[in-house]
Amino acid sequence: MLRKTLLTAVAAAAIATSAFAGMKKDIVDTAAGAGTFETLLAAATAAGLVDTLKSEGPLTIFAPTDEAFAALPEGTVESLLLPENKDQLVAILTYHVVAGKVMSTDLVDDMKAATVNGAELTVDLDNGVMINDANVTTADIETTNGVIHVVDKVILPAS
Repeated sequence: MLRKTLLTAVAAAAIATSAFAGMKKDIVDTAAGAGTFETLLAAATAAGLVDTLKSEGPLTIFAPTDEAFAALPEGTVESLLLPENKDQLVAILTYHVVAGKVMSTDLVDDMKAATVNGAELTVDLDNGVMINDANVTTADIETTNGVIHVVDKVILPAS
């Protein structure tokens, strides 16, 4: 009897876990849950872009990690978060976003991708996957409104 009850409990837990694992979140909630995008989310909030990143989409975001932001020159992030630098912050963040859902299997070497800010990113597949000069460290994190590709560097648009 105890064994049957235990097996039933284990089976119920397995079903609940698999059902929970299948539940997707939007780009913002997925990034927040990862715990490695706090700076990106703070910047999106300061830039007023959270609602956009939570919109229906689909969107593709090349998301720099907290380490990527920390690698910027000292004081850069703090400066960008100031209200008077909002336009520059928006330009940088929207340079990391492409309209549509672009999976890694959609990428072609040397292709150009138009970003939400109007400039283009370049895809390089010669030595792994690079977007401009940033390495994609994790690809194809699907969300309810698009996809996240994790990059190891903040990608800066041409001045």
